[in-house]
Amino acid sequence: MNSRVVTSMKPFINLLCAASLFWSVAARAQTTQATSKTQGRTEQGRAETFDLAEYGVVIEPDARLIAMMVALEAAGFDPEPGAPSAFRAAVRRDLVNLDAELRARLRGFYERHKLPAPATPAEQAARYVSLALALGGPPDFEAPAKTDDLPAEVVELLDFAPLLRQFYRRSGLEENLPNYLRTYRVAAERLRAPTAEMVRLVLSYLHTRPVTEVIERVPETDQSMQNKGKKAGPAFTTRVRRRTFHVIPDLLAAPETINFRIIGDDYYAIIPYNINPLLSELRRAYLQYVLDPLIVRFGRDIAARREAIKQIIDSRPNAKESKAPDLFFAVARSLVIAADARIDEMIKLFALQQEMSARYKRASTPAEQQRIREEADKLRAAIADETTAQLAEAYERGAVLDFYFAEKLRDLEGSGFDIANFFSDMIASFDATREMRRPAEYRAARERVASRRVETARASEVAEDARRASLIKDLAEVDELLRLRNYVAAEARLKEMLKEHPSEPRIYFALAQAASLAAEDTTDDEALAERLNRALANYRASIEHASPERDGALLSRAHTAMGRILAFFERDDEALREFDAAIKVGQVVGGAYQEALTAKANLLAKKRGTTPQR
Repeated sequence: MNSRVVTSMKPFINLLCAASLFWSVAARAQTTQATSKTQGRTEQGRAETFDLAEYGVVIEPDARLIAMMVALEAAGFDPEPGAPSAFRAAVRRDLVNLDAELRARLRGFYERHKLPAPATPAEQAARYVSLALALGGPPDFEAPAKTDDLPAEVVELLDFAPLLRQFYRRSGLEENLPNYLRTYRVAAERLRAPTAEMVRLVLSYLHTRPVTEVIERVPETDQSMQNKGKKAGPAFTTRVRRRTFHVIPDLLAAPETINFRIIGDDYYAIIPYNINPLLSELRRAYLQYVLDPLIVRFGRDIAARREAIKQIIDSRPNAKESKAPDLFFAVARSLVIAADARIDEMIKLFALQQEMSARYKRASTPAEQQRIREEADKLRAAIADETTAQLAEAYERGAVLDFYFAEKLRDLEGSGFDIANFFSDMIASFDATREMRRPAEYRAARERVASRRVETARASEVAEDARRASLIKDLAEVDELLRLRNYVAAEARLKEMLKEHPSEPRIYFALAQAASLAAEDTTDDEALAERLNRALANYRASIEHASPERDGALLSRAHTAMGRILAFFERDDEALREFDAAIKVGQVVGGAYQEALTAKANLLAKKRGTTPQR
């Protein structure tokens, strides 16, 4: 049954409350480790009372995607060179004993079908994600019988499906998959509360409900009904199609990039482990899920304005350099971009209002109050410019009605009426000549935004230089504490520094050094093991937070130090992997390349029972 209904009239304040809730949750999500257990339970409880399935949303892992991404890992896909996540590192350990011939075939296929530079890791993986979603489930991963509707980029990769079947059965993945699924379900649960807040916000803004079921008439296949139809005309029956918005965690995806795919009535948003749904492309993807049926419903109205829309598309500043978008795609994209931009602007304005109101109340003099009003006016103008720049960029990519829809949506925001009630009039009312004047109107705002971004980048560089200088000074003081063997004070100081720099690899490295040096000063076996394990954990954390481009020496030294500790614990295979990782970093200034080579040779000699190197 079609579930789109006209929602009841809502006061405009309800939307602002939703925006406030969205903003506060987003702010909490950015300050990890700061949310208390009580707040977490409250947030989770709020999500549980909001049935996402009722609004077409399903959050769960997909075994096909897990298998595909693990196979890509074996094939050499590496979006985090030098600093793998904890889960990726665990998968690599599980693949250590993979048959060399099978690994070579996987790698060969991946290399032959690799996109040319400058394709990003996310773009390399996107086609394989689409393939995974087109296949059947494990263990067979059957390719679809009909491939006519598949994108060309997926058809090119169909020969990977037999390789995936072999990999699944021969790599140990079949046995490991239940454990992987448990880890992914935990990740899915973490997505539930922020996704629920995002869905609330979108539906509150549009005053609508998504179409979750589509009823269509199809020819009757039953022979008896067909025979009756010969006398009374063609026989038809009804079929109900379910539309679903799938939110799928992917712990092996390229970081910071959502992969969005549409296959028939299924919308798939693939979410990496390090993305907050409240601050990402997920909202725009869900807007598309909600608004696409509107484009289908009013397809005739859109087709009637074909020439006017084409005229605007062809008049874009870069029209000759870019491919003209499909008519319906241009309208759909314009509506999604406009709604997303308006929601984003309202969130920012509401947050600004709350902040400035609080400051205004605390102001003690009329002059201070006047300064706050002037600052608020400047910030509101800057927010409006950012919205204009966002719409302008999309306009030039083909969303040529986004400014028009944004204006119409702004007029509807306080009405409480479903957008579907007005969409036909919106399409009928736009003026092509007016829309073609947009580039001249938005040019000044784009220039102001570009100028502000340059200024912000410069200020950020200055602040980063000051932060780096302060960090170096603090680390030097910690080094002095370690030289004096004051390990307790050094560790306490480093933990305080972590509060200000939670992602700084050098702090984790120094914590590992403190624990390792403290281990040398004890004769108690239990204390020794505890301190070395603490050192291992912090070396691992330093590697996870390090950048291969910037922190080569740290990575080299951390891997080598981990290898030595693991060798001490007689975990020789793991130690060899760490030495290999250090060697792979290469000969960087300040690194431990030679130490890793020697340590590896000595460990191999010990395993063979021969004389080690000196």
